[in-house]
Amino acid sequence: MAAAADLLVVGAGAAGLTAALHAADLGLSVQVLASGSPVADATSTAYAQGGMAAVAEELGDDLDAHVSDTLAAGAGHCDPQGVRSVLADGPGAVAWLTAVGVDFDRDAAGRPARTREGGHSARRIVHAGGDATGAHVQAALWSAVSRDDRIAVQPGCTVTDVLVADGRVIGVVANVRGREELVTASSVLLATGGLGGLFAATTNPTTSVGSGVALALRAGATTADLEFVQFHPTMFHAPGASGRCLLITEALRGEGARLVDAAGVSVTAGVHPLGDLAPRDVVATAVHRAMAGSGAPCVYLDARGVADVAARFPTVTAGLRTADVDPARDLIPVVPGAHYHCGGVMTDLWGRTDVSGLLAAGEVARTGLHGANRLASNSLTEAVVMGRRVAQAAAQDVAHRVPGDFELVEAAQAARRARARGPRATPSAIRAAMSAGAGVERDAAGLDRTLRVLDTDAPQGGSSEMTLVARAVVTAARQRTESRGCHRRADAPDTSVVDATITVRLDDEGAPVVGSAVPAAGGVDVVHEVHDRLAERVVVVTGSGVPG
Repeated sequence: MAAAADLLVVGAGAAGLTAALHAADLGLSVQVLASGSPVADATSTAYAQGGMAAVAEELGDDLDAHVSDTLAAGAGHCDPQGVRSVLADGPGAVAWLTAVGVDFDRDAAGRPARTREGGHSARRIVHAGGDATGAHVQAALWSAVSRDDRIAVQPGCTVTDVLVADGRVIGVVANVRGREELVTASSVLLATGGLGGLFAATTNPTTSVGSGVALALRAGATTADLEFVQFHPTMFHAPGASGRCLLITEALRGEGARLVDAAGVSVTAGVHPLGDLAPRDVVATAVHRAMAGSGAPCVYLDARGVADVAARFPTVTAGLRTADVDPARDLIPVVPGAHYHCGGVMTDLWGRTDVSGLLAAGEVARTGLHGANRLASNSLTEAVVMGRRVAQAAAQDVAHRVPGDFELVEAAQAARRARARGPRATPSAIRAAMSAGAGVERDAAGLDRTLRVLDTDAPQGGSSEMTLVARAVVTAARQRTESRGCHRRADAPDTSVVDATITVRLDDEGAPVVGSAVPAAGGVDVVHEVHDRLAERVVVVTGSGVPG
C-alpha cells in the first residue's frame, strides 16, 4: 500500500495541477496520479485553443455582462449565483497563472490582448501563443509542479476505483505499470477531464472517456446534466477521420471568419442575431442541419479575410497545412465534433460531492456554471478557479486522516469487487453507437438503439468503464424529452417552460438510473443554492431511467 496523502489528485490537467499547487501551499501532503506523462500534449487542457474568459473592467466590460452572456448560452439551465461566484474569480485566476509563468499575449499598449468568441458580448478572452492557450497553461503548471518537492507525481498510473468505507472516501485502487496498488488519502480529487472520446470523432484526446464520472458513480456519488454534450461547430473535416481531430477555434470567427456552404451562402444567416458568433449549440445545430439538408459531408469556414491568420493562429495553421489546406488561401472544411461536457459529477462551489472526502473539479464536475451549453472559454477559467477552491476544501478534510488500517482498506476493496459491473461493450461499438444515436440531434428511437448496443455484453475487448458512462449519458438524454442547449431532440424540438435537472446514480445492481439529488455525507449542502432548487425541480424515476 502506497503512503497516505492529505490530498490525492487523479488527473494532471489545469484543475488538478492548480489544486496540487494550492494544497501544497496550504501545507497538505499531495500526490498526483497521472494516466500519462503530464506534459503539454498529454491532457485535454493542452488542446484548449481559444483562451480564458475573464472580465476586463478597464476596457468597459463588467461582471454583469459576463454573467448575462453565460446565462444566455446556458439556455436557462445555469445556477445564477454559481455563475457569478465562479466568474467573479476569473480575473484573479488569470493573474495567478501569469505569476505561475503563463505568458499571455499582449497588445500594443502592453496589456493582455483580448479577442471575442461565440456568445460573448465583449472582447474578454485572453490568450497565449495565439491559439495555443491551453498548451501554455499546461506547460506552466507542470513546470511549477515538477519543481515543487512537496508534490509527488506518479505518471503512467490508471485509477480503477475510489474506495469508500463507512460513508467516507479512504483512497483509491490504482494500476501502476501493471501492478495494483492501494493509495490512501484524506481527500480524493477527480480532475480527469471529459468524455468526448465516447464518440467516433472528437476534439479531445481519445482517452477522454469519462473515467472520472465512472469512478464517482461507482463510489456512490450523484451526477447531473450528463445529457448535455457540447459539439463544437468547427472541427476539421477529413474524410474517414476518427479519434481526435483538429479543432478550429471559434476565435477565428471572432476575428471575422465566416461559415458558408459550398456555394458561399452563410450557414447561420437568419438563425440567430449573433450569426456566426452565436452560442456553440446554435451554430453546431445550424451546421448539422445545413449538411443534412444538402447531403454535403461538411460546410466551410472562410478565414481568408482574417488579417495575419498564420501569425495570429499558428496552431490551427500548422495543423491545416499538414492536410494541405492554407487558411489564408483555402476554404476550411469543417463539421461539428464532440467537444466539452457540460455536466458531470455534482459538486458545490468548493468541489465537494455528496460522498464525504470525494472532490471533483474541471470538466468532470458539474458546478452549475455551464447549464445546458458552455460559453466559449469559460472552461479554462472554471478549471483554475475551482482548482484553487478544492484545495481549501481538502484542507478542511485533513482532520479526517486515514489511519494505516489495513482491515478497513481490505473491507472496502472486497465491497468494490463484489459490485456488479454490468455489460462491457467494445470501444469501437460504443463510439459508433454514440455518434449515430446521441450526436448533435437525437430522438427516442436512436437513443434506444444506442442503449441496445450498450447492453450487449462483449467481454473480449469490452470496456466496463466506457459502457457505464455511455449508458449514463444516454439514460439522461432519453429522460429529457425537450430540446435545450446542446441537447437537441428532433422528436421534441421545443423547450419546456418548466426546467428540470436530471441526476443519475447507480442502483444496487450497478446500473445507471435517474433519481433525486441527495445531501452530502456529514451534512454538507451540495451545490449550495442549486441543490436547494434541485429538491423541487429534479425528475425522479425508478428502474431503467427510461420514462414509461
